[in-house]
Amino acid sequence: MNFFEKEKLSALQAKEEAQWITFAPFVFQATRVLRDSGILSLVEANREGITLEEINGKINLPAYGIRVLIEAALGIGLLVLKDGKYKITKTTYFILHDELTKVNMDFTHDVCYNGMYFLEESIRNQKPEGLKVFGNWKTIYEALSTDLPDKAKKSWFSFDHFYSDYAFPEVLPHVYYYKPKKLLDIGGNTGKWSMQSFEFDADVKITIMDLPGYVETAKEEFQKKGFGERISFYPTNILDVSKQFPSGFDAIWMSQFLDCFADEEIVSILQRCKKALNPDGRIFILETFWDRQRFEASAFSLQQTSLYFTVMANGNSQMYDSKVFIRLVEKAGLHVIDQKDYIGVSHTLLVCQ
Repeated sequence: MNFFEKEKLSALQAKEEAQWITFAPFVFQATRVLRDSGILSLVEANREGITLEEINGKINLPAYGIRVLIEAALGIGLLVLKDGKYKITKTTYFILHDELTKVNMDFTHDVCYNGMYFLEESIRNQKPEGLKVFGNWKTIYEALSTDLPDKAKKSWFSFDHFYSDYAFPEVLPHVYYYKPKKLLDIGGNTGKWSMQSFEFDADVKITIMDLPGYVETAKEEFQKKGFGERISFYPTNILDVSKQFPSGFDAIWMSQFLDCFADEEIVSILQRCKKALNPDGRIFILETFWDRQRFEASAFSLQQTSLYFTVMANGNSQMYDSKVFIRLVEKAGLHVIDQKDYIGVSHTLLVCQ
């Protein structure tokens, strides 16, 4: 669905939108503090409304700070004021209770916010220049398993797993319809897909291929679950083109993985995947394409998430337009034999041969 074919705002609305954009960092941080300080929850709990004086007596912040936050909330659209009493809005309800909104806000603040200052520098240099707010690594993936600050790590994994957790149960039947006996899970991360695969299919054997840090973390989880005979591991840096993939697989699975790479890197990975497959094998790619969304808000969120890859992740990847991505699949000598959209929150499954 194309949400971006024509302009939708009048001139006055466009000028108002321009002000929202210019003050967007203010809006974001005020909303986060209103949420985390308990102000929004307090107002919500008082269904008949609550006065500023009553809020002052129940929130552990200076009266001045509460006043400027409350007034900002009016303009943002989080609160309404009538007869001296504040009440929440529908937007506030989602800020407080919608898990999608929560993981997106925490990810934006804990992982991306400070680094986004270096967006222009990242684009010019094609490097994640914002990552230096946490340390000196080439990509964020090198730091995730051990070195990233705990709060940022927690928000990153919550963000990543939120989307896949909704998609995996829905996509498992599509993959195991083909009854693969040996599957290569590339970018297996913490092993969630493989765990669910073992519970779904009693016969499949899986090899997880990922960076050494992730592999070690996943090993511990599989030992606890008792899947030792059905799981194996192949630690490697997939960007090292001198490293061959293990071979003899009926299926290769990549979930939210190829969006972590630049165009030419995706082609290289897929070409090596071809060599790892048995002649009648299939490659299953689960991705979030911004042009394959039910709702405009989903497309918007994915387009903005691309800037995380630019500034924090690696400097050269993104949430792809499916047309761009499928051209890369074809360039690697593969073709898409099936495509299923609207899986989970925002995913598409591509089945390739």
